[in-house]
Order: sequence, then C-alpha cells, then structure tokens
Amino acid sequence: MVAKRGKQRSGGKGGKPVGAPEGGKLKGKVYEKELARLHAELVKLQMWIVAEGQKVCVVFEGRDGAGKGGVIKAITERVSPRVFRVIALPAPTEREKSQMYLQRYLPHLPAAGEIVIFDRSWYNRAGVERVMGFCSEAQAQKFLQGVPLVEKAIVDSGVILLKYWLEVSPQEQTRRLEQRIQDGRKLWKLSPMDLKSYSRWYDYSRARDEMFTATDTGFAPWYVVRSDDKKRARLNLITHLLGSIPYKAPRRPKIELPRRQKRGGYRETPYPFKYVPEAF
Repeated sequence: MVAKRGKQRSGGKGGKPVGAPEGGKLKGKVYEKELARLHAELVKLQMWIVAEGQKVCVVFEGRDGAGKGGVIKAITERVSPRVFRVIALPAPTEREKSQMYLQRYLPHLPAAGEIVIFDRSWYNRAGVERVMGFCSEAQAQKFLQGVPLVEKAIVDSGVILLKYWLEVSPQEQTRRLEQRIQDGRKLWKLSPMDLKSYSRWYDYSRARDEMFTATDTGFAPWYVVRSDDKKRARLNLITHLLGSIPYKAPRRPKIELPRRQKRGGYRETPYPFKYVPEAF
C-alpha cells in the first residue's frame, strides 16, 4: 500500500462515467463512450490553453508496467502534438551527467499555450537512479531536499503542475511484463533495466515512500491512481486532470465550409501516378 496519498479532488468537468459498474470489469462500450466524451473535453482544454496563454505541466511516475504509456496515449490521441508535448528523455549523455541534475529537464517546461507531459521526469533520481545505483545516496537526498524549492518556483511562475503516481500491484505487474515477453508487438517495451528493477519491488517501495514524504507538498501534491484496471485508470486520471484545471471552452464562430472554386478549364492530367497496391 502507498504510505501517503495526496488529497483527492472531485471529477469536476470530467464527470463520472455513466453506467460504469462499481466493481468488475468495465465494459468496452462504456469505456469507449466515456473516453470519447473526455476527449472532447481535452479539446476544449487545448483551446483554452492556447487562447489564454496558459502553461500546464503533468508528471507521470510509477513502476515499470504501471500503465503510464497507455494513459499518455489516451490523453494525447485526439489533440494537437504542438500543444500537448510529450517528453520522454533518454539516458543522460556524459555532458548532461556533468550538469546540474535538473538542468536537462528545465528547457522542456511549458511556454504559454502549451501542456507538457513528462513520461518519467526529474523524479528518476528518487526512483530508478537511486534504486539501481546510478546516483549516490547523498545525491538522492540532496535531490529530495531541493526539488520542492524548484517546484515552488515552477508553480510561482504560473505553471499548473500536476504529479501522478500510477500504482500497480505486484501480481498485475508480473502479468503485464510476462505479456510483453510473449507479444512481439511489445518487446520494445521490455528493456534489460526493466528486468533488473523487477526483482527490487520493495527497494522501489521504500524509495517511493520517502519520495512522497519529501515532495508531496501543498503547492505540488502527488495524486495516486490505482492502475490494475487500465481502462478505469485512464478514465479516472483524465477526469481528475480536467477537474484540476479551471478551463472554459472559448467561444468561436460557427464554422461553414466555403464553396469550392469552379473547374475553370482544368483537365485531369495523364501523368502515370504510382499508386500503392490495394492489398485490402
């Protein structure tokens, strides 16, 4: 169990799934209907962010197989990638290792009219780097002491900062990682580091608990999402995200397609276009 949870907010504009059972598996039709409704709200959020010049930063953390990628895909599949920017940084270069730790993340923070989503973030230092020995214990402690000050500066600059931890059970994590091994479409999701970290469940639990204690602040709280049920997790998280931002859909004029121009003597070209073979 998670040692500490942030205060939970109501769903707000996102609302509650209609017809969703309290327990058991969420029906596919219910999920698709509710996701479509939430996608429409995310488009309104996008329009508001651009029109008002707002800045939003969303941090996703959790164990391997917790469902971060699926949630991020659900959020971004119907919005503009120029407004919703997803940041998933690779391992640091030798030059980046010599920099101040947070330096490589700061350039990716949102400007006006953007929402930036971090698929893992600066909290790598409190999690994988600490557990797997990529940083010293002293470096991890300095990070935990200093990051609330940095996040306070981020929030004070006008950025809406949301931090989500996806909590998966050990049984469900095992099932998902085994599925990746067996499914050729998902092999790319399974790295040697995933296999090494899998065996250190309780080391990660201790690191997570200390991270929450040090960085679950009033101005930048952590929100925990139970993610054993992927569909429920996606709907619940998007609903919470929408309810945490005071957006309003801006008014826009009624859209009508203009008339097409007349042919004006144009004739179809005899050029031998190379069409893709229609195999289906």
